[in-house]
Amino acid sequence: MDAIDIQEDSYKDLLKLYIDTEDEKALYGAEKISKSFIKQGITPEEIVNLHIQSLQEMYDDMPQAYLRGLDFLLETMISYGLALQEYQTLREKQLEIKSELKIAAGMQKTLLATTVPVVENLQIGVVSVAAHQMNGDYHHFITGKNGDIGIALADVRGKGIPAALCMSMIKYAMDSLPEDTMGPNKILKNLNRVVEKNVDPSMFITMFYAQYFPQTSKFLFSSAGHEPGFYYHGDTKNFEELKTKGLVLGVTSETDYPEYERTIKEGDMIVLLTDGVTECRYGDNFLSREEVLEVIQQHMHLPAQEMAEKVYKHFERLQNFHLRDDFTLIILKK
Repeated sequence: MDAIDIQEDSYKDLLKLYIDTEDEKALYGAEKISKSFIKQGITPEEIVNLHIQSLQEMYDDMPQAYLRGLDFLLETMISYGLALQEYQTLREKQLEIKSELKIAAGMQKTLLATTVPVVENLQIGVVSVAAHQMNGDYHHFITGKNGDIGIALADVRGKGIPAALCMSMIKYAMDSLPEDTMGPNKILKNLNRVVEKNVDPSMFITMFYAQYFPQTSKFLFSSAGHEPGFYYHGDTKNFEELKTKGLVLGVTSETDYPEYERTIKEGDMIVLLTDGVTECRYGDNFLSREEVLEVIQQHMHLPAQEMAEKVYKHFERLQNFHLRDDFTLIILKK
C-alpha cells in the first residue's frame, strides 16, 4: 500500500468519525491530510471523487438527489482544477518575469549610472525616478579635458525592456564618440544616425544636449524634439522657454540640429525636464506649464539639489505617490 492509499484510508476514517461524532479532532486531521494532498499534487476533483466514494461505501441507500448533487460538485471541481492549474502556471510565469525585470532594472541602473560633476560657481541638482521598474528617461553628464561639461537628457516614448535597451544603446553610442564631437549639434547628428539604423520606427527618442563652458559661462544647446526647458533671468526675474528646432532622433538620417547659445549670469537658472514633469496628471486634469513654473518658483530659494527634490516630492504627492510617467528634472543654478 503506497502513501496515497494510506492517505485515502485516513480520509475515509476521519470522514466517518466526523459524521458519527462531530468530533473536531477529525477536522484537524483533515487539515493535515489536505496539506499532504497538496504536496503529492492531488487535484481538487480527485479529493471530491474520494469523498463521493467514501460516502457511497458508508451509505448504500444514499438518495439519488444527493448523488446527483455530488456528481455536479465533481464536475464543477474538474473545471475549477483546470482553471486553478492555469492560474498557477500564469502566476509562476508572472513571478519569473517580475524577477527578470528586477534584474534588468538593476543592470540598467548600473549601465546608465552617471556622476554629477562639481563645477565652480554652478549648482547642479538632479532627480530621476522611474514610474515602473524600467526607466524610459535617461540623463548623463560628461566632463571634457578642458573642463567643459556635457549634459544629456533623453526620453524614449515607450516602456519596459525595449525602452531600456534603447537607452543603453544611446549611452554606449555617446561613450564611443570622440571628445571633439561633444558639441550639441554634432552629438545629436551622430546619435540620430545610430537610432535611425538600429531602432524600430514605432519607437522614437527625444533628446536635449547642452555643453557648458565654466570659463566663459557659455551654454550651448540643441534639441531633438525634446520637451522645452526653461531659462530664468535673475536680473528681470522672468522665465523664458528654451525653444528649439530639431526632429526626434531616428526619423531621417540627414536631419540637422540647430545650435543655440546663452551666457549664464549670476542669479540665472536653467531647468531641464522630461514630459513626466510637464504632463503631470492629477485626477482627470493635466498641469499646465505655467503651473509647473509656479511650483518651481516656490522652491527657487533652495540649493539646486534640494530644490529638485522638493519639486519632485510636490508632484509625487499630487499624483498620490503613483507616478504615471518617468520623472526627470535637472536644475542648473549660477
